[in-house]
Amino acid sequence: MAVTEPTIPALEVTRAYPRTEVAGERRVQLRRMAAPDKDAMLSFARALPEEDLLFLPMNITRAEVVDEWLRLIRAGMRFTLLAESEGEIAGYGSLHRQEAEWTRHLGEIRVIVSEGWRGSGLGALLVSEILAVAREAGLRKVVAQMPRDQDGARGVFRKLGFDLESMLADWVIDRRGQTHDLVILAYDMTS
Repeated sequence: MAVTEPTIPALEVTRAYPRTEVAGERRVQLRRMAAPDKDAMLSFARALPEEDLLFLPMNITRAEVVDEWLRLIRAGMRFTLLAESEGEIAGYGSLHRQEAEWTRHLGEIRVIVSEGWRGSGLGALLVSEILAVAREAGLRKVVAQMPRDQDGARGVFRKLGFDLESMLADWVIDRRGQTHDLVILAYDMTS
């Protein structure tokens, strides 16, 4: 008898989007990412400083990577929320489902905010929204990974209730060959 892989249920989100919110003193529209956003996402990614892109697990400046991201959104394995202002992407928050059966209770959050929006509270707004989506999806734990030297990002996540799960010394390497420590923060959705 053949063993079949269990199917991980798709993320089902009923939260209302699009929606206008305030970050700092500026208004942003939060809405789901979809196929027509490919070019805008590529423009956003290509305008980011190199250090923002360096430690992402995927190179979002490449069209084929954004195509795969959109495919995973359609398949219900990813949920991405865009924050737009004046027709431009100001940042995004994304929830990445684990595809293995034994980690189906986990999600990974990724948030990037453009330089002009840093310090506005947009990052915290996106993290909060993605946590609400994870809660609605029934996930039990959400993790965030980042280099230890990203103090601002770590501060946002810690302020919102993420705890240090692990610190892996010299775990990532930059383009110059210099190693960096990787910090894994986790948010327990059950408490």
